[in-house]
Amino acid sequence: MPGFMGWQGFLVLALVLLLVFGPKRLPEMGRSVGRGMREFKDSIAGDDKGDEALAVLATEAGAYVEAPADVERVAR
Repeated sequence: MPGFMGWQGFLVLALVLLLVFGPKRLPEMGRSVGRGMREFKDSIAGDDKGDEALAVLATEAGAYVEAPADVERVAR
């Protein structure tokens, strides 16, 4: 089947990544890829919960945040 990668392909890919980036950098890269995928998924779904929480935390800390009106209402 074209485009199908079995467990052997994933094993080879994991070994190549391990050799290229090393064992210390690989978990950091995995976290950043996961974070990026989560942010992308949230932006596609229109989920702004993280933005509202960030605005509330920044307001409580005394920082100036330019946010939509509904976030400012939540921050009060």
